[in-house]
Amino acid sequence: MPRTILALALSCSLLVFASLRAESPRDWTKENLDKLVELYRHFHSHPELSLQEKETAARVAEELRAVGAEVTTDIGGHGLVGILKNGDGPTLMIRTDLDALPVTEKTELVYASEVKVKLEGGSETGVMHACGHDIHITSLIGTARFLAAHKDDWRGTVMFLGQPAEERGAGARSVLSDGLFTRFKKPDFALALHVDPKLATGKIGYRPGYALANVDSVDVTVRGKGGHGAYPHTTVDPIVLAAELILSLQAIVAREVDPTEPCVITVGAIQGGTTHNVIADTCNLKLTVRSYRDEVRRQLLDGIERRAKGLAAAAGAPEPVIKVTEGTPAMKNDEALVAKVLPALKTAVGEENAKLAEPQMGGEDFSEYGRAGVPIFMFRLGSVDARRLARYEQIGQEPPSLHSPIYYPDAEEALWTGVTAMSSAALHLLKK
Repeated sequence: MPRTILALALSCSLLVFASLRAESPRDWTKENLDKLVELYRHFHSHPELSLQEKETAARVAEELRAVGAEVTTDIGGHGLVGILKNGDGPTLMIRTDLDALPVTEKTELVYASEVKVKLEGGSETGVMHACGHDIHITSLIGTARFLAAHKDDWRGTVMFLGQPAEERGAGARSVLSDGLFTRFKKPDFALALHVDPKLATGKIGYRPGYALANVDSVDVTVRGKGGHGAYPHTTVDPIVLAAELILSLQAIVAREVDPTEPCVITVGAIQGGTTHNVIADTCNLKLTVRSYRDEVRRQLLDGIERRAKGLAAAAGAPEPVIKVTEGTPAMKNDEALVAKVLPALKTAVGEENAKLAEPQMGGEDFSEYGRAGVPIFMFRLGSVDARRLARYEQIGQEPPSLHSPIYYPDAEEALWTGVTAMSSAALHLLKK
């Protein structure tokens, strides 16, 4: 073969090889989208409740092993870790939640969940991925597939975490307690994504600093002295006391906390009495308490206890019983990590599609990894087609929220953005 032809052939081969190596997450995801959508539909139609994610975890483990990850299962319940090593470099953790909700699906999708389970009390409920965890799972697997196929483009270690029981606010604590950061190398940074039902597909939202709230549950048993409804002067009515307390609690937010501090006290349930003419001995209140800063969290909880006991003392009633169940701590995205990753996200989805998001009062136990000393960043993933959002606006309706039986993501577009964005962020953090 003449040297010029040989040189030309070699040059063409090198160009082809270079183009293959330079394949972007956008192009790869587009080429592999059909398989990802098929996988998403499997997870959507096979949901499992918190602490019961056995088959979901098994399928995620199978998918991670298929790309060459070293998988460890049964961490903190049905949690799992897949380690993908690629030479020396930093360690990045990418997390997905695995669990679904006790919600009966009403979307009428052809792949809608038909799973039903019995609850502890004997009642039956449907089970649904009404919070988008099926999108999260598939995005993690898509990112794993991309990174495994493009090892020439990055160096380091990726820890893929499948976390159980996010909906119960217990999963992150359970995997950490089971030695997540001692059995495996503590990561240098951690990423996650979460679907947003009000953000159009193709877009992502980011927020440095506080993005989601502390969430605490408070159970208050207001105690009184029961008796006949015709003779209230011989009783101490706990329902009247509870009504006073409900109004008093709102003054904590309105008159005790700095008005620039976001916080919420909601009484979600009041239960007392059995019939018309009997004054009960007790009345139970169930509260959700939300804030950002730890100082405000303590101020709210102290205020609830002080006011509940003060009103009881004023009425001559026994002290109330107050039980605080700490839920998830506030999620604070590491400002330096957000600044580092944001250019890659903007390049991946287009600068005009990366939006600064408002902080919200919802909770997320991804925050626990930040509390454990790892810089974290969770970004929001647009999940509903812009035309569908526009239609809701046109008819004056809010789009279905997360946890709604009629919420569903436009999976193809959401997955394309999710895998593209997460893979681009990983490449940027693990670049040679």
